[in-house]
Amino acid sequence: MVPTVLSVAGSDPSGGAGIQADLKTFSALGAYGTAALTALTAQNTRGVSGVMPVSGEFVTQQLAALFEDLDVRAVKTGMLGDPDVVEAVADAVTRYSVRNLVVDPVMVATSGDRLVSDETVTAIRERLLPLATVITPNLPETATLLGWAEVSEERMAEAGELLRERGTAAAVVKGGHGSGPDAVDVLVDVDGVHELRAPRVATKNTHGTGCTFSSAIAVGLAQGKPLLDAVTDAKRYLTDALRAADTLSVGSGYGPVHHFHALWD
Repeated sequence: MVPTVLSVAGSDPSGGAGIQADLKTFSALGAYGTAALTALTAQNTRGVSGVMPVSGEFVTQQLAALFEDLDVRAVKTGMLGDPDVVEAVADAVTRYSVRNLVVDPVMVATSGDRLVSDETVTAIRERLLPLATVITPNLPETATLLGWAEVSEERMAEAGELLRERGTAAAVVKGGHGSGPDAVDVLVDVDGVHELRAPRVATKNTHGTGCTFSSAIAVGLAQGKPLLDAVTDAKRYLTDALRAADTLSVGSGYGPVHHFHALWD
């Protein structure tokens, strides 16, 4: 059967990130995608000009409607916004015994600006991390979660271990913000430290990479893959989507990756 995967995230009307990127990833990789909205945004490839949050109460209603009807095999979270939304997600994950939870802690913009309050960071750290199958922070988000000034590439494994001590079953510390010829991600789980490398792709079209990567992991888990296989396959998919990104030529800013690179001519 085709597994059902759920994204709990914000909307990107330009289609490159948020639930739009998640749904594209689910479909491209063979899962049935569903979504619960946490925020509406006004944005395009050049930036975000407005955000309209969804209340935690209404997020709870959306999740109840989905879980009471569908066999959701994996949940992926993105931008959650306020602490009450984090609480709504954590309560639903517990109430409905979610089997696979991938937490993409969207906290820091590409510019380096914080997107959420300290209270939301605390809620994610205390409520979602202990429930997560895997958390997928980039280097600035990892630093925010740990209270560090920054996370160097040399300390990625150490940071992943500390995130596991905070309660998550596994952590993928993403090195896309790093330097060097290779993009290096570090998975830390019960079996130890796994370094995943791929040649860094020279493109400005990187909008939605974090959403796409975490969504691909969720699909792998929903399909029954071991975590290491799910992460490895997700990195391969994202790398190929980045390589094909320039063929889309969407917008005048930082365009999206090509989610359907394997399906379109």
